[in-house]
Formats: sequence, C-alpha cells, structure tokens
Amino acid sequence: QVQLVESGGGLVQPGGSLRLSCAASGSTLIRFLPMDWYRQAPGKQRELVATVTGDGITHYADSVKGRFTVSRDNARGTARATAYLQMNSLKAEDTAVYYCSMHDRGTDYWGQGTQVTVSS
Repeated sequence: QVQLVESGGGLVQPGGSLRLSCAASGSTLIRFLPMDWYRQAPGKQRELVATVTGDGITHYADSVKGRFTVSRDNARGTARATAYLQMNSLKAEDTAVYYCSMHDRGTDYWGQGTQVTVSS
C-alpha cells in the first residue's frame, strides 16, 4: 500500500515562491509510477497541476506552465521516492490545498494535502 506525505505549504505573497515535497513509500513499483500533483481551491473541483513519470518526463496544466516545475528523486534500492513541486511567480489564484497522488495496480492513493495561500 502506497503512503504519501506532503509538506512545504504555507503563506506567501504574490510573486513569491514555495517548494512542495511529497514522500512516497510502500510499493516496489514506486520508482516506475507517475507522481501527480493536484490542487483544490474552495468551491472548485480538484484539478491536475503537474505530473512527473518514473523516467522524469513532466506534464503541466496550462495555468502553471512556465511558473511551476515538477521533479522527483527515486531512492535507489528502496521502495521510496520523493516528488517536488517548485512554484514560482505565485498568484492569488494558486491558493488551494495541494495533493500528491499515485495510481498503483488499480488503486488511487492520496496524501493528506498541504495548504498554499497566496496573499498580501
């Protein structure tokens, strides 16, 4: 069973930066599985923000392209990996709870989420 733990959220002014981390463990396939970052703002549906594959290929929502960078570190020889979401030039509309997610053998796993608030 995959466990996901996010960290790094907080309050930042518009134009500022934050780096989120997601520690994944619990599956022997972790290093091969894509790791996704989602976010959910109050009153809105959860949306996919960025994905990084096991090979390091990245995909982004149009709303964050050029501002967010997703990456990962697969810990060799272990069933662990860490994904990062570097968020620059933050805007008020980036305010949301950010979740890390993975899909492993038919099951979706989610972290507990970390709050990001962009406000002056």
